[in-house]
Amino acid sequence: MTHSPTGWSLPMLQALVLQSNKFHSPLGTFKTKFPFPKLRIFDLSHNEFCGLLPTKYFEHFKAMRNVNEKVRRRYMGDHYYKYSVTVVVKGLKVELVRILTIFTIIDLSNNKFTGEIPNVIGNLNSLRLLNLSHNDLTGNIPSLLGNLLLLESLDLSSNQLVGEIPNQLTTLTFLAVLNLSQNHLEGRIPQGNQFNTFQNNSYDGNLALCGFPLSNKCGDNGTPQLQPPPMSHPEDDPTFFSGFNLKVVFIGYGCGMIFGLLMGYLMFLIGKPKWFVRIVEGERHKKGKRC
Repeated sequence: MTHSPTGWSLPMLQALVLQSNKFHSPLGTFKTKFPFPKLRIFDLSHNEFCGLLPTKYFEHFKAMRNVNEKVRRRYMGDHYYKYSVTVVVKGLKVELVRILTIFTIIDLSNNKFTGEIPNVIGNLNSLRLLNLSHNDLTGNIPSLLGNLLLLESLDLSSNQLVGEIPNQLTTLTFLAVLNLSQNHLEGRIPQGNQFNTFQNNSYDGNLALCGFPLSNKCGDNGTPQLQPPPMSHPEDDPTFFSGFNLKVVFIGYGCGMIFGLLMGYLMFLIGKPKWFVRIVEGERHKKGKRC
């Protein structure tokens, strides 16, 4: 099933959830000037969308910017309709029977999006959850994601991201879940605030990363410090002693044979030694008496 949103004009739409379908093809551009200005939940996960991430969409998500946290908490659809939606929050599938207007989410995971993560996402400073995992995204992690001060969950795992983890992400003091695993990130892991609480599995598969909480220590240049291979001792090898004993036998056998041949050659060369003649004749004399 192809999908073309070029004709959409839904200025009052607050939640768009199209997860787990078979939608495919790139996301088109809108003919309307300001699409989805009130959209707070944008979930297209588990489809087959491809092409670049929809930068033009993000530019017009006004309801995900500058939300006043001090206003009275309200639910989407108060007084005329009760929204209910199932989303993945912090790795768990959760059904939201009522949705607070301050709850904002972008989930484009498990698609086939390519290209870089656009900087414009950093303008959505009221975003609570961002999931772009399991795509084919490339390039660096934008440092502007450090502007998402209310972000609670960030999942960029299973992409082709490179470069260092921006230090600006340490300003995300509400961040409870971080997953950057299965990318090609490198360098020193930032320290401070929430980054001191994340475990190894947040960084699995990034072999060039170093620093806490990984066992890879960082060198002076911020790259993983190469660990010297463990020294091996010959006696630790179970075959060492058997091989050693066999060598001793062969060496002794060879030396004895050479020594015997040399002595025999000398005896024939200089004639029969007197001590050898006396021993042999004495033995004959004894044998004669016995007979």
